[in-house]
Amino acid sequence: MPTTYQNFIGGKWVPAQSGETFENINPADTSEIVGIHPNSNRDDARAAIQAAQDAYPAWRALEAPKRGKILFKAAQILEARADEVARDLTREEGKTLPEAKGETLRAVELMEFFGGEARRLCGETFPSGQPDTFLYTLREPLGVVGLITPWNFPIAVPTWKLLPALISGNTVVLKPASLAPITSWHIVRVLEEAGLPPGVLNMVTGPGSAVGEEIATNPAIKAVSFTGSNSVGTRLYDTVTRRAAKCQCEMGGKNPFIVLNDADLDKAADLAIAGAMFSAGQKCTATSRVIAERPIVEALTERIVAKANALRVGNGLREGVQVCPVVDENQLKSILSYIEIGKAEGAKLLAGGRRLTGGGYDRGWYVAPTVFGDMKPSMRIAQEEIFGPVVGIIAVDSLSEALEIANDVAYGLSAGICTRDLRRTFEFVHGIQAGLVHVNAQTAGAEVQVPFGGYKSSSTGTREQGKVAVDFFTQIKTVYLHYDT
Repeated sequence: MPTTYQNFIGGKWVPAQSGETFENINPADTSEIVGIHPNSNRDDARAAIQAAQDAYPAWRALEAPKRGKILFKAAQILEARADEVARDLTREEGKTLPEAKGETLRAVELMEFFGGEARRLCGETFPSGQPDTFLYTLREPLGVVGLITPWNFPIAVPTWKLLPALISGNTVVLKPASLAPITSWHIVRVLEEAGLPPGVLNMVTGPGSAVGEEIATNPAIKAVSFTGSNSVGTRLYDTVTRRAAKCQCEMGGKNPFIVLNDADLDKAADLAIAGAMFSAGQKCTATSRVIAERPIVEALTERIVAKANALRVGNGLREGVQVCPVVDENQLKSILSYIEIGKAEGAKLLAGGRRLTGGGYDRGWYVAPTVFGDMKPSMRIAQEEIFGPVVGIIAVDSLSEALEIANDVAYGLSAGICTRDLRRTFEFVHGIQAGLVHVNAQTAGAEVQVPFGGYKSSSTGTREQGKVAVDFFTQIKTVYLHYDT
């Protein structure tokens, strides 16, 4: 029997006021119902917002280092149950168990990092142009904030949004993605057990059209942080900022991986495959375009195709599986439609390009790792985010041409290069329009202590993770203290 989960409002686990529920399905085996969750509406969201408002004065007044201690305790609890959480993450989202365990331990690192940041919520002092004046700034919380999080990193993204909001003194309403809400349940449960006061964190599951809209439009919500698609993010940003609240959106990517003539081609192929295919390509930082100098493009393509064909696709709970299913039927249909678009545009299908069937594949949403050759920069598959295990290869004559093509998309999240040439490395670093730059490493991957975010349509400009994450969740007060009385 599947477990029935509840919302968390005002420190209590409660069902949706309507009593309605929805089912969470295992993408590797759609006969398995992983969980049953509240199908909440705007009334449930309003109740959560009110609980957060009620809890805000006491939480704001609590000394920041004491807030941080709660995160340290939560990190210990989460680390102790990392295997359980990882297994639930794999069952509801699909990614392989090692990837799920790694993501869970990343959430532990985030708790440890932001627990320490609670002691570093610093303002600044300035020399004043006036006599007998102490001039300084304070960093203060905003109030109640809303978090709308995605399914593809269902513990990492909610955690890296939630923690800087909490240590800054805000109270929170969290709406996790309906395709993967159990991992957020684990986060809330861990923080509750660590001593987070009632109402400081509230979680409501349900559709974006109801719960998300209430978070976006309710005047009590002072800021909204969102990760998801560009179409949803741009609409959300317009809605939230129209009422003069803050809005932070991390959205898509069309990430290039440039390979120069001097590169180790075996290493380059390994990096391209890891960036493009792991987590079934369902990462905003996934490699989707390999841009290679013409003299080595044929040899590199052969290696990439061979490695793609050798990948083991299957249920993420099984040992040795490298590529998981995609998250649901809609995602499957979208990926397959892009593959057909690529073929129609004239790209050469070199590997994959189909739904996997037979045996256990018939019970899940599996796409064969797909490689296109002869991809032209103007093709839709070279311009639009596919969000699946699909990569295309583009041949160029120079690094300058590679940079021009790499930058000629709407996105600017992540980019990588493979080369031994230090001069051309720095030419790439300074010329690429991306917020995350990787040299001799895959485009996917980020550490907790540094900023995360993109250029252009990938981001609304703010950064998550690292010490700068608190900037979005705080406001600055400037104090002129005249002591000549």
